[in-house]
Amino acid sequence: MKDSENVIATPAILLVLTAVTGIVDAVSFLGTGRVFTANMTGNIVLLGFALGGARGLSISRSSVALGAFLAGAVAGGRMAGVSGVRWVSRAFLLEALFMGFAAAAAIGLGSESTSDSVQLYAVIALSALAMGLRNAAVRKLGVPDLTTTVLTLTLTGLAADARFAGGGNSRWQRRLTAVAAMLAGAFAGARMVIRSISLPLAICGVITATCAVAHLQIDSKRRQP
Repeated sequence: MKDSENVIATPAILLVLTAVTGIVDAVSFLGTGRVFTANMTGNIVLLGFALGGARGLSISRSSVALGAFLAGAVAGGRMAGVSGVRWVSRAFLLEALFMGFAAAAAIGLGSESTSDSVQLYAVIALSALAMGLRNAAVRKLGVPDLTTTVLTLTLTGLAADARFAGGGNSRWQRRLTAVAAMLAGAFAGARMVIRSISLPLAICGVITATCAVAHLQIDSKRRQP
């Protein structure tokens, strides 16, 4: 694969995964009792609110999400060191697998679930584990403006580098597309979670698996003589 093709293909995969993040956080926040399993900035804030006594929030749910996310990130970091050149694709495949497990665990779980149960905590832990694994992989890739889970720096760059701010307006298309991707994912997730918690998680697993296969093909073609 030519370098120019790889430059286009990898960001495209990460943009798709950004949309997946929107779906995951819609499911976790709206369907598992006001907790984020992909956006840890938001989850830390919610944990602080819960510790402060805010109603409708849970210290235990946010803590489980945080712990599982960190465990996934540790696993992703280990994979980067020992799994060879295709570790990113393998990390995405594992993410898809954990998303599939989360979808299976969510079967029969109603939307707006707030009562603590083993089933609820399984969904939270498995989806957070998947997202921690992915974040470690994406961090190692180091593609600018495409962390796939947070948009604060992306939005800052979009505004600070704009022409009317004295900047060169660099990468504005990528930044704007990342924002649109997460917004679209969150919209789709919010619509789906009304009817099912399991279905959007299953869809996330399928999309992520497809991205893993696509990234594996990129690696294979790049290494062809």
